[in-house]
Amino acid sequence: MFQSDLLKGRTILITGGGTGLGRSIALRFAELGANIFLVARREEPLKETAEAIRAKGARAAYASADIRDFSAVEKAVEAAEEELGRVDTLVNNAAGNFIARTEKLSPNAFNAVVGIVLQGTFFCTLALGKKWIAAKQPGHVLNIVTTYAAANCGSGFVVPSACAKAGVLAMTRSLAVEWARHHIRLNAIAPGPFPTEGAWSRLLPSKELEERAKKHHPMGRFGRHDELANLAVYLLSEQADYVNGECVVIDGGLWLRGAGEFNDFLDLPDAAWDMLEAARKK
Repeated sequence: MFQSDLLKGRTILITGGGTGLGRSIALRFAELGANIFLVARREEPLKETAEAIRAKGARAAYASADIRDFSAVEKAVEAAEEELGRVDTLVNNAAGNFIARTEKLSPNAFNAVVGIVLQGTFFCTLALGKKWIAAKQPGHVLNIVTTYAAANCGSGFVVPSACAKAGVLAMTRSLAVEWARHHIRLNAIAPGPFPTEGAWSRLLPSKELEERAKKHHPMGRFGRHDELANLAVYLLSEQADYVNGECVVIDGGLWLRGAGEFNDFLDLPDAAWDMLEAARKK
């Protein structure tokens, strides 16, 4: 299904590409021939992932940037073009999320998540979209959202993320219509639980919570990174050229069991909340 040269000649910019799902997606794209440019705030993971991509025989470069700053985004795009040539594809993967009782949140905590997820995604999309439209060149955007955004149900205890990801999904579908005439496609993926070092430690920071989540899952397991990466490949490939404005849920049917991925945290005791909130502050 996935020929080794499927993405040959493509240059893909991935935000949050140094770790977690972004890293797995980047490595899979590289295996299929794409040039990869990574953007995130921490340089060390970016450097390590770029080296891993080069080890696969693909071209890779990176820039450390805060995507909440539009000028920083524009500079990162310029760096990508200097290093690898024209960027034709954007994957908005950078995110922030944590479990919290909303009444315990500070305004800054809310702003941090919305800034990265919604504002950052828009800034990256705008920076590249303007370039593609001005040059009359096609482009591809893939946004990573969440099941509670895709299902339009939200979720308790992740309110900043629910607000931001719902906005990203609305943007995806709005621009899919507006920019289709420019041959720019926008789609989204809504992952369920996929273990990652960063988000996992904030959302399910103990074995007890992991097992609780797994028992609640219809398939009794979490997602594998290769499963999501292969879906991303398909949506960005020529085989999906008529797929536009779509959001594909990949969660093993979990959202069908009940709205809101974290709503069942309603019955957590205070001691469990103390542990969750302590994990968030580390």
